[in-house]
Amino acid sequence: MTSTTPTAVRALARTMVPAGQWAAFDAIITHESDWDIHATNPSSGAYGLPQALPGSKMAEVASDWRTNPVTQISWGLKYMNERYGSPNAAWSFWQTHHWY
Repeated sequence: MTSTTPTAVRALARTMVPAGQWAAFDAIITHESDWDIHATNPSSGAYGLPQALPGSKMAEVASDWRTNPVTQISWGLKYMNERYGSPNAAWSFWQTHHWY
């Protein structure tokens, strides 16, 4: 089983995210969830590392989205690439709007 401590999850993500996109991905996830796979926004219900809203959106990657950091990282990276073109572009948007 994969460790879900923030340090271990961050190290895992570093192996999954392209090096040139890492700093931006790291910044977004740090701001959104502080690398807590169970982070839940009390106002909106956004969930997990990428603060998916609703969290169940991450089921498109795998059904274990509530507890598997690989699923959450994969979904977050896919979301940033599809919506913004890259984590770098998502971070640029985040810096202006404080959400992505």
